[in-house]
Amino acid sequence: MEVVEDTGKEGAMRAKYYGHAAFLITSNQGTRIITDPYTPGAFDAMSYGGISDKADVVTVSHDHDDHNYSEGLPGNPEVLQTPGKRSVYGIEFNGIATFHDTSSGRERGENIIFSFIVDGITICHLGDLGHVLSGNEVEAIGAVDLLMIPVGGFYTIDSKVASEVAGQLNPLIIIPMHFKTGKCEFPITPVEEFTKGKARVKVVDSSEISLGRGELSKETEIIVLHHAL
Repeated sequence: MEVVEDTGKEGAMRAKYYGHAAFLITSNQGTRIITDPYTPGAFDAMSYGGISDKADVVTVSHDHDDHNYSEGLPGNPEVLQTPGKRSVYGIEFNGIATFHDTSSGRERGENIIFSFIVDGITICHLGDLGHVLSGNEVEAIGAVDLLMIPVGGFYTIDSKVASEVAGQLNPLIIIPMHFKTGKCEFPITPVEEFTKGKARVKVVDSSEISLGRGELSKETEIIVLHHAL
């Protein structure tokens, strides 16, 4: 496992990891997308700090407090929380209906996967996916450059199933999320359960990375980010 610093690339798309399943994606034109913002202190099990960044667009995979706190964000962002295709700020978003469990939602309800393209990079945020993808779901998602995937298990797919799902989508970059940290007391596993034994793993000494389309590797890389909050 390689530990590296993010030196940043001027004009490139940036991805910032707040913690849990919350990210800030900023395009090179300044459009800002926040995924699955959490309620601070959700379920008395999370101590990540509050998100104070403004966003233009917010995606919400499902209506649980550790993923749906769009009303707590500053400003007046456009909130996407239903399946289907929409264009917002010139970015095409595709919401794919899936489930939070292996029982067609009977245990934990539904989940929405969001796929969207920023600066030529196709991003897929799996939310709290709870199952292996069907062929139709893989087809609906399409090609993926950057995959944000839950790996902690219990409430979502675990490290083994996450590896299988990653194989289904074959992304160029994988960023794990929804794993146990010192600020998350859910009964889920740490990220090392997912990364152990895998090649091309980089632990970035930062909560942010910058990505340019022309600089993506042709082989899948796993990039582990530190939570910002």
